[in-house]
Amino acid sequence: MPAGVSLPRERVCTGGMRAVWKGAVTFGLVNVPVKLYSATEDHDVSLHQVHDKDGGRIRYQRVCEIDGEVVPYQNIDKAYDDGERTVIITDQDLKSLPAERSREIEVVEFVPTEQVDPIMFDRSYYLEPDSASNKAYVLLREALESTDRTAIVRMSLRQKTRLAALRVHGDVLMVQTLLWSDEVRAAEFPSLDEPVKITKTELDLSKQLIESLANDFEPDQYVDEYQRDLRTLIEAKLEQGDAIDTAATFGEQPEEGGGEVIDLMEALRQSIAAKRGGESDAASASAASDASTKGKAKSSSASKKAPAKRKAAEKAG
Repeated sequence: MPAGVSLPRERVCTGGMRAVWKGAVTFGLVNVPVKLYSATEDHDVSLHQVHDKDGGRIRYQRVCEIDGEVVPYQNIDKAYDDGERTVIITDQDLKSLPAERSREIEVVEFVPTEQVDPIMFDRSYYLEPDSASNKAYVLLREALESTDRTAIVRMSLRQKTRLAALRVHGDVLMVQTLLWSDEVRAAEFPSLDEPVKITKTELDLSKQLIESLANDFEPDQYVDEYQRDLRTLIEAKLEQGDAIDTAATFGEQPEEGGGEVIDLMEALRQSIAAKRGGESDAASASAASDASTKGKAKSSSASKKAPAKRKAAEKAG
């Protein structure tokens, strides 16, 4: 931030955020208890790979190049390769190293803010006061802002020693981890060593073009159009029913319990149908039996009447 220029007060809400570190900023005899929160988050839609034929998930296996076997996590060690030799580093080796568990953000020095090159910035974190009184926190903030200085600090984060810049962001103190100097590459392009002649007219026209596009930077007016359109595409596919069951993409089959329920329902239906069919058959059998009984009765009556008629005819003859 240029000298004499201060950022407008900006409130940062930590609601819903989880502190990733707790400790204290220390310089001299001053101790400022703080909580550390990640200041940024990734908004990209998470995508995974599937088979274009059936939508099945693509799984990556950890295969040993010597025996071709799939290796479980508990049997995997780390290693360093220098191009010719490989050094295996076991968990025990790592545990033997001095653990970085310091709970202090130690101020090493205060430097002019403009001397911290933004290329060195890595991750950003908000600091929240973590004590009954925030006076020490506000005092450090005001002192940094009034002197236009940035504190270079050392801290331990995720078991690694970090170099960081502690500066003011609105009304909040912010820590931005820095890359180590040997992690920043030098820009060496031979083509830039060649002399180039720029005319005054060319430079004036370039300045005019810059002025025509000059404006104050307002980050909120810019959106990630690709991610926005990707979300719109996904929502449209869901609304159109152009989707498959997630469990199916893992090749999962319906649980056996579900099959038993389906079989039971079918068995109940068949039992009811069989019962109805049995009642129908019984009714038919009963009707047939009644008809047979009546038929026999008629036949018996007819057979009794036949001899009587013959006797009557013989008498008449």
